[in-house]
Amino acid sequence: MTERVDALVVGAGVIGLAVARELARAGREVVVVEQAGAIGTGTSSRHSEVIHAGLYYAPGSLKARLCVEGRDALYVYCAERGIAHRRCGKLVVAVTVDELPALEALHAQALVNGVHDVRRIEGAAAQAMEPALRAVAALHSPSTGIVDSHALMLALQGDAEDAGTAFAFHSPFDGAVARGDGFEVRIGGADPMRLQARRLVNAGGLYADAVASRIEGLEPRHVPRLRFCRGHYFALAGRAPFSRLVYPLHNRAGLGTHFTLDLGGQGRFGPDVEWLPEGAAEDYTVDGSRANVFERDIRHYWPGLRDGALLPAYSGIRPKVVGPGEPAADFRIDGPGLHGVPGLVNLFGIESPGLTSSLAIAAAVRALLADQ
Repeated sequence: MTERVDALVVGAGVIGLAVARELARAGREVVVVEQAGAIGTGTSSRHSEVIHAGLYYAPGSLKARLCVEGRDALYVYCAERGIAHRRCGKLVVAVTVDELPALEALHAQALVNGVHDVRRIEGAAAQAMEPALRAVAALHSPSTGIVDSHALMLALQGDAEDAGTAFAFHSPFDGAVARGDGFEVRIGGADPMRLQARRLVNAGGLYADAVASRIEGLEPRHVPRLRFCRGHYFALAGRAPFSRLVYPLHNRAGLGTHFTLDLGGQGRFGPDVEWLPEGAAEDYTVDGSRANVFERDIRHYWPGLRDGALLPAYSGIRPKVVGPGEPAADFRIDGPGLHGVPGLVNLFGIESPGLTSSLAIAAAVRALLADQ
């Protein structure tokens, strides 16, 4: 007999976990299927663990709105659940006078996005806060922070399970057929199964496009081709020079070769940007020779970096809905109103600030499925 469930969530990264928790707490019977053997083994465990304030995203975009909403919800959730985190703050620095107009533009954008606590400070004030820093001016964002992302995911999983969610690991999504009243779903692995689900949420992360392409009834034009973008991180040997996060204003590598801290006070730098070939498999190799470029970029705002202080740490891969040289894209939360398939939500291109936005994304998914 085929098991029937209210909602099937594909993927047990931080987004899938948050969605499962949200739907289960709304009274849905939820099953989560994950091809790996544990939660959060992909993008969700290979990033900077930053709680973003919402400075960088285009006003009116999903990233801008959900980052601010998610940030506030995440701080409350971490406090309630005793999840290790710290509101350490961040400085976005202009190192030269030529960068000041861009700093002012970023400040204005942050205010439009609802980041009302960000303030512009002069270089002397920034250096009083962080004496090792080189800057002519900076934005101080006190609501930026860091979080233990694994503890967060464990808490989300626990909440979902307490609300009745079942998890199936080593269970890849093989395909589904959309019917008028839901989906007939095939799950592979050592113990294959078939399910009937009224609602289907694709939180497949790096493989969300592959998941979507296996749903019969969804038109191919609604399935973007995701590109893999790898970012490397280098750990800093020795004592961290800063007590806050530090982001350069301009750099070829995304938001710049920025400095972050973990909750133990260890400093690290990254990520950079390396586009993997189309169709490439996941590859988390860290190329130690990239330290030369990191050093050059870091010394732009921290001249005191000594030779040989950077140690290869880890890398992560971001699922992009655009390719090299194209403008940054927004989150895609594709519901029935867009693609016309009742009960289906596809999540594409959920990269940074996905962790920060996770609880807000989950609430958005619940709202899209509320009348299904």
